[in-house]
Amino acid sequence: MVHCAETNIIPYAPRTDKPWDLRRAVHLFRRTTFGEDVLTIKNSLNQNPVSIVNSIIDNAKNLPLAAPPVWANWTLQNYSPIPEQRDAQIAEQLIEWGTQWVIDMKKNGLRDKMSFFWSNHFVTKIDTYFCPSWMYRYHVLLQKHALGNFKTFVKEMGISPAMLVFLNNIQNTRLSPNENYARELLELFTLGVDNGYTQQDIKEIARAITGWNGIDQANLCGDVAFISLLWDPGAKTIFGKTGNWGYNDVIDLLFAERPVQISEYICRKLYIHFVNPDVNEEMVKELAVIFRNNNFEMAPLMKAMFSSEHFFDDATVGTVIPGHIEYFLTFLKETGFRDETELLYLVGYSAGEYNQQILNPTDVAGWPGNRNWVNTGSFAYRAEGILNIMVYYYQKNGNKLEELRNLAKELVSNPLENDPAIVCKAIIDFLLPNGLQKPSDYADALVVFKAEVPENYFQSGLWNLEWEYAPGQVLYLINHLANLPEFQLK
Repeated sequence: MVHCAETNIIPYAPRTDKPWDLRRAVHLFRRTTFGEDVLTIKNSLNQNPVSIVNSIIDNAKNLPLAAPPVWANWTLQNYSPIPEQRDAQIAEQLIEWGTQWVIDMKKNGLRDKMSFFWSNHFVTKIDTYFCPSWMYRYHVLLQKHALGNFKTFVKEMGISPAMLVFLNNIQNTRLSPNENYARELLELFTLGVDNGYTQQDIKEIARAITGWNGIDQANLCGDVAFISLLWDPGAKTIFGKTGNWGYNDVIDLLFAERPVQISEYICRKLYIHFVNPDVNEEMVKELAVIFRNNNFEMAPLMKAMFSSEHFFDDATVGTVIPGHIEYFLTFLKETGFRDETELLYLVGYSAGEYNQQILNPTDVAGWPGNRNWVNTGSFAYRAEGILNIMVYYYQKNGNKLEELRNLAKELVSNPLENDPAIVCKAIIDFLLPNGLQKPSDYADALVVFKAEVPENYFQSGLWNLEWEYAPGQVLYLINHLANLPEFQLK
């Protein structure tokens, strides 16, 4: 149950001036998942949007975790003793799992959209620890808590091998304190920079979380144990509270003494990513109340956010620029192209070439996101990538693109529609959340759509969507749109 009684957040109720229509349905599926095909979206118009949100989140929360690969528990002893061969084995496993994550995102929707979001919050870098088994544990932790309890998430993440190594807490002992994880725990993972803590709090937390140093240097990639002799048993004062604090105590103190700061920091980050980069601070505060009232459970918070009147406002539609992986997966889902492991591998690989390498964010603060995804080079890459996807399926399907014909037919009320302007506008308004800015922009797009067919076929009514070259016309139109700034927005 979502406890919203003490907030002004109200569920969206469709009405004449704010209808539950195709545009808002597309908006909902793009933000909660990676979009949906046209028929799924149209069928959703017969359902209550709040019920859809609840169903999406409940289904995501109940998904099984990723099945372990054969190397899930491998340590260094399982690899070749020859360094070059060992490194090649590890690299192959990292590629395998990166591709699997892209596949899971497309298949699982919200659960793995959330797990990917959290990988950019609780950042680790595979280049630092280079252990596939640790990577798998980290990934499963992201999935397990993607829509779970945030406090538990923080507690378990801090002692995961990937995080212990990446932020140096593996080196933090009573004899030689290392403040790196203590600092990022506050600055990046829970409170935000300079928000409710002092440098002395960081020093004392670093002392409290010592002892997680039990790593077998001769057989890396195994378990990391707590060694009590390396833990600092002295009294520490954290947030004004003095005691013989240990690791679990730190997390308990953090959530007991700084609940407002934590809830507002996390809700602001979620709002920017899933609702609007132009933050409505009042909405963030209202969401934070819900987060606290529900004991830091993610599912009630996400239900309240995605089902709110605010989320469905016109001003929130088409305001987010997604990362490269989300950008391409959304296109694949909405156009109805079937799954191809080879292509999904290329999606993940090519994204890495443009600063979104899975499991290797830019730095500990993660990818900055939104407008930072698009510059001169990445804009061209994204546009070319859309064309390459369509050409890939054209060649794979024996020089046919029936998916694009079906897309057009499903978007118009008459599958034999013979007015190219109606077809063209329907495709544009589906793929672009806010359409094109001017009538002349639609006219330019229509010229592209009609270019390969003699004008007399349109004038005489001979042309319709069953025309042999109709899929190619849709391809040319989409390629034109992909080169426009409006296509970047979701």
